[in-house]
Amino acid sequence: MHAVIFVAGVACLFFVLLDAFQTVILPRRATGRFRITKVFYVLTWRPWKAITQRLCTVRTRETAFSFFGPLSLVFLIVVWAATLMLGFALLYNALGSPFNDSLGRASDFSTDLYFSGTTLITLGLGDVLPHVGWVRGLTILEAGMGLGFVAVVIGYFPVLYGAFSKREVSISLLDARAGSPPTALELLRRHSFEGGNDALITLLEEWERWSAELLESHISYPLLCYFRSQHTNQSWLSALVAMLDACALLIAGVQGHPARQAQLTFAMARHALVDLSQVFGLLPKPPPQDRLSPEQFDHLYGELCRSNINVCGDANSRERLLSMRALYEGHAETLSDYLCMPLPPWVALQPHKDNWQTVARLRAQAEATAVEQTKHAHSLAGFEDSNHEF
Repeated sequence: MHAVIFVAGVACLFFVLLDAFQTVILPRRATGRFRITKVFYVLTWRPWKAITQRLCTVRTRETAFSFFGPLSLVFLIVVWAATLMLGFALLYNALGSPFNDSLGRASDFSTDLYFSGTTLITLGLGDVLPHVGWVRGLTILEAGMGLGFVAVVIGYFPVLYGAFSKREVSISLLDARAGSPPTALELLRRHSFEGGNDALITLLEEWERWSAELLESHISYPLLCYFRSQHTNQSWLSALVAMLDACALLIAGVQGHPARQAQLTFAMARHALVDLSQVFGLLPKPPPQDRLSPEQFDHLYGELCRSNINVCGDANSRERLLSMRALYEGHAETLSDYLCMPLPPWVALQPHKDNWQTVARLRAQAEATAVEQTKHAHSLAGFEDSNHEF
């Protein structure tokens, strides 16, 4: 029986240390069927998603979804620490719980858990002391592991939030370039000015690099996929899919534009999208409805023509675009369904303002209200002065 308990304790320590190493330190995709992190997110994300989807408004749902990423990070660390504490407690119990309790109580598994917890967090109250050499060595090992665990956790947070902040900068910059949410039509139409080709090439180069950085950081830290953007109509997934839409349109149906750079950006962005869907074990599936119906396709090309963009007028342009869309839309749809992040439309369904314009409008309203309040305060002060003179 003691041997079984000892093996169980060693297994707990092995799995938690391996999982923490793969999640925090290893700079590549984690492998293994049984991983604490994988099981943790399977058991927490689906109930959280089911409950959040029942909330009334879109803003409330997005706020609830935005809580999951940071909270899951905290609770994952708690799960790691609890598993380490349990593993060492099992080892102490397998060695016969050789402790002297200052209260004179007999040592049992609760004493093992208590001693393991105080040792792991380096509390060291001294009310329970080991009296066997092997256990003393094990105590030193656990205390050192607790210090190392704290150091790793302290270094883990800045890396995550640094990658998140770097991701969000480009998404915010896309707001004025492609609308909110970003669409392929707006991206091309807003670059139809004289010299817009050069600006579009620069933008596609930046998003080729952004896609590569997204692939590197989110493969190493899949937790970042759950972190939401600042606005309800923004997300890393919608931005990535909008760039794929624009690149597919440039390759399949637009003349005189940077098709070569569009091919490079498309390849990198699709690579990131496919690999991230595989990280979560998701299979591609067709969208529930066509994101670009024949009527929307005609409207899209009409808007491009009105913006003086040379489009391919042959009958096969729609088929070429369909073949390009088939390379990524299935993976985008399965990620959208799993993460509850809506995909961007090809064409904005109704006129709307960009996020920066909405914020500017709210600020202007606040300034106007402040001016009115100041005038009202001055008028009251003048009225009181006149009454005083009277």
